[in-house]
Amino acid sequence: MTFLVVGLLVLLALLGLPLFAVLGAGGIAASINADLDPEILIIEIYRLATQPNLIAIPLFTFAGMIMAAGGSPQRLVKLFNALFGWMPGGLAVVTIISCAFFTAFSGASGVTIIALGGLLYPMLKQAHYQERFSLGLLTSSGSLGLLFPPSIAILLYGIVSGVNIDDLFLAGIVPGLLLLLILSVYSLGVAKKGEVPKHAFSFSDMLTVVRGSLWDIMLPLVIITGIFGGFVTVTEAAALTAAYALFVEIVVYKALNLSRDLPRVLRDSAALVGSILIILGVAMGLTNLLIDSRLPMRLLALMEQHISSQLQFLLLLNLFLLIVGAMMDIFSAIVVVVPLILPLAARYQVDPVHLGIIFLANLEIGYLTPPVGINLFIASQRFGKSILTLFHSALPFLLLMLIWLLLLTYVPALTLWWR
Repeated sequence: MTFLVVGLLVLLALLGLPLFAVLGAGGIAASINADLDPEILIIEIYRLATQPNLIAIPLFTFAGMIMAAGGSPQRLVKLFNALFGWMPGGLAVVTIISCAFFTAFSGASGVTIIALGGLLYPMLKQAHYQERFSLGLLTSSGSLGLLFPPSIAILLYGIVSGVNIDDLFLAGIVPGLLLLLILSVYSLGVAKKGEVPKHAFSFSDMLTVVRGSLWDIMLPLVIITGIFGGFVTVTEAAALTAAYALFVEIVVYKALNLSRDLPRVLRDSAALVGSILIILGVAMGLTNLLIDSRLPMRLLALMEQHISSQLQFLLLLNLFLLIVGAMMDIFSAIVVVVPLILPLAARYQVDPVHLGIIFLANLEIGYLTPPVGINLFIASQRFGKSILTLFHSALPFLLLMLIWLLLLTYVPALTLWWR
């Protein structure tokens, strides 16, 4: 009977039933199978609501939406183009940095592709970059900022796993910068090989653009200094970020109208946050039932029969997470999978902070892998290309990201550099 229910739920999920409905039904079925009252699932939703860092998710999401609606992506592109556009392949580097910067605040890869893709794609074509390279660059760049503070994915991982969020923010900085460096070097090589022209550096233009985007530049500095300097908590930093974004876009740049634009931004933010929280609520109940049924311990006993070292465990973990990333969105994967792998990682003495960065790096790559690679679907709609074409275009970037993943996995110093 249990296998029949599981098979039916998987089939319904493949047919398009919303994930929260699948997880909720799974939780009810698991509680009945364990002779427990299904009302026990409500306790997990209450426990979620009492999490002190939970409020940071809607606040950071709101700030990212405000920035997107207020023209921050366009100002950032102008800024980074003035700073790096004179280099051979400079526009490609501008694309990588701009997308990473904006994704860190928006938290949703799709928002980055939608907000920046339409602006950067014509610029790349006009600069004589090959179409395949341009499509692959924009498709893969949509998730590059997920390891930088104040990433919503890191916040959610910290809430679910119980790992200190400040530690995760610190641990993600060097891996995130390393990925930007790897992709930038590759892009410079492609531009040099393709003899992409560059424009002359203008100091006066740079000063003009820097003055025009000074308020945007200050935001990450304020957040990082506040959190890592111990002046504010993560929740306080989220509130400060939202207030700052509102002030900048409405008062300083006057890009948004308080009565006309704010309700729309609030509605879009609520829809995104609601989709995360409803999945989180029902999934926590289901995963705790699975933990109570000792599923992680059974998996551990099975693995111990075949895996004898941390090296083997990490290799198998990466393979498993790459499959998870190809089948589930990042927020669902965090709440469903993290509670199951934490005991296994502890058995093989994997540092929980290091595990968090490995987990998120795998799912960042999952944005580019079918069948549920969200970057592929959104880029397909944004650029009018088939998913197969976009996957083929993004393949070189995907291979580089896999190399980067191996470096992170087997060189813990890259994530634990601050200890």
